[in-house]
Amino acid sequence: MTRRKCRALKASLDHRDPLVFDTRELGRRPGALKRVARTVDAPADLGIEVIGVPQGAPLEVELRMESVMEGVLVTGTARAPVEGECVRCLEPLQRECEAEFQEMFSYPDAVDRSRTADTGGDAGDTEEDTHVLEGDLFDLEPVLRDAVVLALPLQPVCREDCPGLCPQCGALLARDPGHHHDDAVDIRWAALQELAGTMGSGKPADEDKAPRDSGDDPQEK
Repeated sequence: MTRRKCRALKASLDHRDPLVFDTRELGRRPGALKRVARTVDAPADLGIEVIGVPQGAPLEVELRMESVMEGVLVTGTARAPVEGECVRCLEPLQRECEAEFQEMFSYPDAVDRSRTADTGGDAGDTEEDTHVLEGDLFDLEPVLRDAVVLALPLQPVCREDCPGLCPQCGALLARDPGHHHDDAVDIRWAALQELAGTMGSGKPADEDKAPRDSGDDPQEK
């Protein structure tokens, strides 16, 4: 199913949506510019598994919208607080994220002309990669999601030299730099260690602990 057909199954964009922007003032005049700054509540699931922007956190968006022949070229920056956990010590972390993006939102008739002129390749694939204006409106959320996810660290750490957790007991090594364990005894040497302990106590290592019957004395014949 092409992007155009997918859009037909969805409700029209709502200009009251904080991530929907209006380009009407540009008037399809190539070279016309409009700058917009807006702070919105971050949508849900804006991030990756280990780190992301909390839902409802203030998301600052600055846009530069420029009218060109094919549509509106949108260049922008998004800033937001992010929360997650360190992949080494699993402690919570907080920081600021800044993501930059640039995307073309094409006029519907420009897409039609491009598809008609395209005599090679798969036009369906081209449509899937194209963002199209709906009237004078465009939805920034899909572009914003891609930009933020790419700006996030895949392996976030609370600090570059985070020592992580003790592999034996899980202790937080940053709080106890001298933390260590006695060398574990190799199971292959456990029997020798037991033998050495028995010999040190003065008892024969192979002493039979079961009581003997007097009738089983080997000296009796």
